[in-house]
Amino acid sequence: MLREDQMTWRCGKHEISLARPRIMGVLNVTPDSFSDGGTHASPDAAIEWGLKLLDDGADIIDVGGESTRPGFRPVSPDEEAKRVIPVIRALTDAGAVVSVDTRHPEVARLAVKLGASIVNDVTGFTNPEMVRVAVESDCGCVVMHAGEVSGRTPRRSVTLDSSAAARAAAHAKDDAEKHDEPTAAEAADAAAAERLDEVMRRSARGVTSPTVTLAGGNRRFTLPDSGPIMRHVMGFLGDQARELMRAGVSRDCICIDPGPGFGKLADEDVVIQRANAKMVSMGYPVMCAVSRKRFVGAVSGVTEAPARDAATAGVCIAAVEAGARILRVHDVAGVSQALNSYWSVAHPDPRRAFVALGSNVGDRLDYLRRAISLINAIPLTCVTGVSRAYETDPAYGIAMPVANAVAEIRTELAPLVLIDELLGVEKKLGRTRPAGQEGHGPRTIDCDLLWMEGETHAGRKLALPHPRLGERDFVIVPMEDLMHDPERFLAHAGISVLPREQRVGLVRADLGEISWE
Repeated sequence: MLREDQMTWRCGKHEISLARPRIMGVLNVTPDSFSDGGTHASPDAAIEWGLKLLDDGADIIDVGGESTRPGFRPVSPDEEAKRVIPVIRALTDAGAVVSVDTRHPEVARLAVKLGASIVNDVTGFTNPEMVRVAVESDCGCVVMHAGEVSGRTPRRSVTLDSSAAARAAAHAKDDAEKHDEPTAAEAADAAAAERLDEVMRRSARGVTSPTVTLAGGNRRFTLPDSGPIMRHVMGFLGDQARELMRAGVSRDCICIDPGPGFGKLADEDVVIQRANAKMVSMGYPVMCAVSRKRFVGAVSGVTEAPARDAATAGVCIAAVEAGARILRVHDVAGVSQALNSYWSVAHPDPRRAFVALGSNVGDRLDYLRRAISLINAIPLTCVTGVSRAYETDPAYGIAMPVANAVAEIRTELAPLVLIDELLGVEKKLGRTRPAGQEGHGPRTIDCDLLWMEGETHAGRKLALPHPRLGERDFVIVPMEDLMHDPERFLAHAGISVLPREQRVGLVRADLGEISWE
């Protein structure tokens, strides 16, 4: 259902259209994350927050159970799994696209098995076992660079080098046999965690790469030379992406993340952000994961991490303009608002959508007509076609026959912005939603967003495509007025249409055309 010129990111059963930028909401199920530690530490609190992030505009929820702030306490795979798995299961059951933020292959493997579609690995898939997880599944892979960019450290900067790993494995094996000490894998994991902590501590102190200087010691440039920095970062990301592909991972499953804040000075992070277009040219989706980071505070003058959300939105917009398509942020509502307004003004993006309309009180045909006129007046939106009106059987607890129709529209609004506008149409026409009726009682007008080109979404406020679209005769029959074969059309979007005898709300009479202009 996507236009041929659209890049997509394939993540398990999901194909995420990158025709417009996507928001990945950060959900830390930890007591010690740098800006929100402990806020969502219990599974119930985390699940509720994840559902809220979806309604705020998140396309993906990134669930993490281990902080990687300077001085972080390494978490065992068992403890991390206990934190994140209940949250992942609940959010995937709700239909969300879920990413697991982990460096532990055991956690990644379990998370993918239980529904996660993306593995976001802070160590950049340098662990062969993590590569194996990617190969065995068809999950999306976020390859992140974590390390210094001065060239003084090995490119694979958060793993043991081969000789050190071998020595650690042999030592661990001997000790395990004698004293029930940690295994080789546990020793290597601990060493990797120690190295990552060292990188984060050094960057927090501003101890990474030297700045370009004159002979007299004065800085010649406001920023260090971008060449060595980008060769290092892009070299690592390219190497690891190719490593994944050689192992059998499809190219369209891979996303790259330069790892802002991980072993980098503020100056270096700015250099890297200014080079987003170069990273985009590598041919992979680029993630902008700058949310509340130290360098964002440096350029904005905001000291406290939780107060950096507005500054984060500014950096994200700059990244999007350079071609980044995944924005990993804490403040989903704020960034969604900034992104939607920026995109609507800067990027013409009309897309096809279908809206189902129903009325079962008063002058039903007049309510349908007035609703269509109001939809046509929504900003950046126009009605391009309207089906005939049909009398249909009651369904979902409705006690009286319904007049139904479907409107085809073109819109440049984001789905959650459009659904708010449609709810506004209902309000203008006197729709009320009494408690306990779940929206199925008497109504002057009901506006359901059924499908939108290139869009999928999960949440309590909106689910796209509409989860009951394929079972509704009062939708499928009107859509036949707007296209030759709606069943085939919907099948391309992964929507199965039931045989007519199995549908609900069967069409009983043709009420004629709707005159609305």
